[in-house]
Amino acid sequence: MNLRNIPARWTSALVAVIGIAGVSLVLVAVLSIAEGFRAALEFSGSEDVAIVLRRGSTDELTSGLGQTSIPVITDAPGIRRTAAGAALVSPELFVIVDTKLRNKDTTANTPLRGVSPMAPRLRKNFELLQGRLAHEGTNEVIIGNGVAQQYEGLAVGRIVRWGSNDWHIVGRFSDRGGIAESEVWADAALVQQVFNRGASYQSARVRLTSVAAFQAFKDALDRDPRVNLRVERETVFYAEQQQLMQKLVSGLGWTLATMMGLGAILAALNTMYNAVASRVREIATLRAMGFGAAPVIASVLIESLVLGAVGGLLGGVLAYLLLNGMRSSTLNFQTFSQMTYAFTVTPRLLLTGIVYGLVLTFLAGLLPGIRAARTPITTGLREL
Repeated sequence: MNLRNIPARWTSALVAVIGIAGVSLVLVAVLSIAEGFRAALEFSGSEDVAIVLRRGSTDELTSGLGQTSIPVITDAPGIRRTAAGAALVSPELFVIVDTKLRNKDTTANTPLRGVSPMAPRLRKNFELLQGRLAHEGTNEVIIGNGVAQQYEGLAVGRIVRWGSNDWHIVGRFSDRGGIAESEVWADAALVQQVFNRGASYQSARVRLTSVAAFQAFKDALDRDPRVNLRVERETVFYAEQQQLMQKLVSGLGWTLATMMGLGAILAALNTMYNAVASRVREIATLRAMGFGAAPVIASVLIESLVLGAVGGLLGGVLAYLLLNGMRSSTLNFQTFSQMTYAFTVTPRLLLTGIVYGLVLTFLAGLLPGIRAARTPITTGLREL
């Protein structure tokens, strides 16, 4: 009976639904940023790729590898090799360069990564979209797809000046939304020279012969007295890198949702009080027929929860239609450089929006339900 009577109170019900939808939309939208950031990092890693840093380092910025460390890493067991016998190892370093953001008057930190020719073979989703790969030993660079979309003047064929050098953009690549798309790649030796990095690197990526070969590779480097290294699976390393950002964004999302939720509760509370007020005679009649307080409270709560489910679903669907897949960028607090990502609205986030709507409307329907159950029967029957 409650549900059948909702059309008679459609204006107040619509206010409640819109309020819940707005809260759900904001919550899912903000959480989709954290989900996109996590996807860009975690989904970039491979189980059969290891990343080598200096022991004690938490990220590449705080790491440093001397020139003598690279041969030790290359000679370790478990490394996959090409048909010609070359080890699939890429010593890498990166520096931060300043680049103007597209359609904005501000600049942002862009990671310029020095890589070896093996780098594309160590990213599982690498795909050259335009142009060609940069030649080793030259001032040529290739740019990630996210970089091309977010920054002004970065396109194949253009020349940009970073440091004391002019760099020629010769290619654009994709990594299926991975973190590599936020980077510009250049020859590592030239980056060392232009930015006065000597012969040092910050990390080395290694493709192993199999997933199981990781432990033997790690143990060999841990036991070698010539080096002091930290070895991690690439998937584990990226999972650690995204935790701080995900906590910050998720905390912001829930804070905004809580603040907006208070307003949504008031709107839903008003709706349910109006619903109870318009059904005084109906509730009194049911109580006179023998229905107890519990069924009355349950009927009010069910009506409230239906409105919450509809509002939560509506907000989640709007977030998916408006935001899912849209690319943006934010500061990566691990490297203090700009990182591109795509808003990612997952089924789990849609469910989160619906559940949050149900929680809000349950709280909003509880007091009106109790009030309806406590209304004296005689008071309601006088309305007949």
